[in-house]
Amino acid sequence: MVGRIPVMNVMPLVDLGRQPAKATVGEPFPVTASVFREGHDKLGAEVVLSGPDGVRRAPVRMVPDGGDMPDRYVAWVTPDVEGAWTFEVQAWSDPIATWQHAIGLKVPAGVDVELMFTEGRLLLERVMADGLEPADAEAVAAGVEAARDTSRPAAARLAALQAPDLERVLRDHPLRELVTVEGPFPAYADRGRALFGSWYEFFPRSEGATQDEKTGKVTSGTFRTAAKRLDAVAAMGFDVVYLPPIHPIGEVNRKGPNNTLTPGPDDTGSPWAIGSKDGGHDAVHPDLGTLDDFDAFVARARELGLEVALDLALQAAPDHPWVTTNPEWFTTRADGTIAYAENPPKKYQDIYPINFDNDPSGISGEVLRIVQHWMSHGVRIFRVDNPHTKPVAFWEWLLREVRSTDPDVLFLAEAFTRPAMMRGLGAIGFHQSYTYFTWRTAKAEIEDYLVELSSETDHMMRPNFFVNTPDILHAFLQYGGPAAFKIRAALAATGSPSWGVYAGYELYEHVAVKPGSEEYLDSEKYQVRVRDWDAAEREGRTLAPYLTLLNRVRRQHPALQQLRDLTVHRTDDDHVLCFSKRSGDDIVISVINLDPHGTRETMVHLDLPALGLEWGDSLAVHDEVTDQTWSWSEHNYVRLDPHDEPAHVLTVRSAR
Repeated sequence: MVGRIPVMNVMPLVDLGRQPAKATVGEPFPVTASVFREGHDKLGAEVVLSGPDGVRRAPVRMVPDGGDMPDRYVAWVTPDVEGAWTFEVQAWSDPIATWQHAIGLKVPAGVDVELMFTEGRLLLERVMADGLEPADAEAVAAGVEAARDTSRPAAARLAALQAPDLERVLRDHPLRELVTVEGPFPAYADRGRALFGSWYEFFPRSEGATQDEKTGKVTSGTFRTAAKRLDAVAAMGFDVVYLPPIHPIGEVNRKGPNNTLTPGPDDTGSPWAIGSKDGGHDAVHPDLGTLDDFDAFVARARELGLEVALDLALQAAPDHPWVTTNPEWFTTRADGTIAYAENPPKKYQDIYPINFDNDPSGISGEVLRIVQHWMSHGVRIFRVDNPHTKPVAFWEWLLREVRSTDPDVLFLAEAFTRPAMMRGLGAIGFHQSYTYFTWRTAKAEIEDYLVELSSETDHMMRPNFFVNTPDILHAFLQYGGPAAFKIRAALAATGSPSWGVYAGYELYEHVAVKPGSEEYLDSEKYQVRVRDWDAAEREGRTLAPYLTLLNRVRRQHPALQQLRDLTVHRTDDDHVLCFSKRSGDDIVISVINLDPHGTRETMVHLDLPALGLEWGDSLAVHDEVTDQTWSWSEHNYVRLDPHDEPAHVLTVRSAR
């Protein structure tokens, strides 16, 4: 039912309040509502946040949100601990604001003068009765005296009643009448890594791998050789090292190089074809070592300040133990064969999808067991492969079960699919989501997407901007040269609180298997790749210093660690993008030339109020890339040569 003071269209609300809105410890999130009433009397509204302990935090006053809807109000609230939160919107009739509006009009016009002063005195006496701090009580008492003192000119009495100190007290201590409460509504605050982090993906079998110069035979890397690569990953400032599946790889229908169907005896196959005689999802590939070796890898990562994320790919190779023990978990076709995975025109003959409708309870129990197995070995982050090909209800159950015992465990949804599914997976509990970022390369579409993710879908999904993946080598990187790699890195690292790179990005790996394809030539999905990191560093053929710089700036600036603080600014060139992120006094401005082939000169027009400044203010900005400092204002000239530095990453050092 509608309350006495209508409060409608409350946000953030996910699935009509059946799911909690996304929140993160320390990150403010906006609560908005349409609040209105009959007639002309004034009203007030505030948000009351309650923590996991049930204790209510101090109410936060709502203010007009400044948009096109005049009755739309907003308040920003901040959860300070992990767990399940609720929030309420409380609205009331505000007799003090009603009186303040009336007296400001009537007394100067000579209408109902003494009546206005009498009504004011009575209201102020009610405020006094609530109990105030001495300084506040003194300000209210002075107002009561001015309202009573008929010997003073009306203008002087009015001035006393409009004194800033008194107005502040009345704003902080409103008289609430006809109070209406909407809520409580749910929100869940996750740990900081759910929102902010820099991810680095590598295949353990490639790290430390060697190739015999005479025979060409490649020897796989192991967990122990891969652990040596962790120092370089940590030195670049990454927070998460993500491993593709580390399990035994099927031998039946094994794929050869570049996804061929004719593997040789030494071909390793795809790690996503999980399971063989050596075990399934709870085992490690013998070539990588033992479970103890994996534990040592996780321990070394932890020593370096890295978290290990593990791939959770719910599928099986034809020789996975499940195919024998639980054949009902798969789809049997009319000819009696088990259906393999297809994503036309792609075919994955080495992978059997799981049919969750055949034995949902048995499958669910087994998946939970697997997840808990790896959790017990130090994995607190899972990157989930193709979650959109499994029932959403299953994920809702699994994530709820894990959260009930281990709320620090995070899940990233690798779902490049329809918007409804991507948002739905976020709504039911996935902590992060892959996005369409890789395919957003033009200025207008990037601007729109940044706004969408930061202020339209932020309550249900958190983005992770991966610049590349083993599956995705966008044409922009294939043909843009080294400048393209810098452009996409700067855009991802400053545009999203979570971003990621797949190994080889810093070496500018850019050759596709064929024109028009987004598949890498000699894809690491199907073979071991031997890289000489030391030689690349010695010869200066690496983007690692640039990635290190970006991650350093991200760690130093809270503005880059949040999602909802982004503002797009106007530029005069369709190839130059400008946006800012702001957290309190911390401001970072990114200006990026999106053309990897040509120099761009243009004007950048800053929305100064969005930066917490006034029109006409100037500010000192420091370019973290070039180490130069300039004086900026509303209108600023920029020149960006992609072959020199295609992006400014500007931190604001002072403003006036």
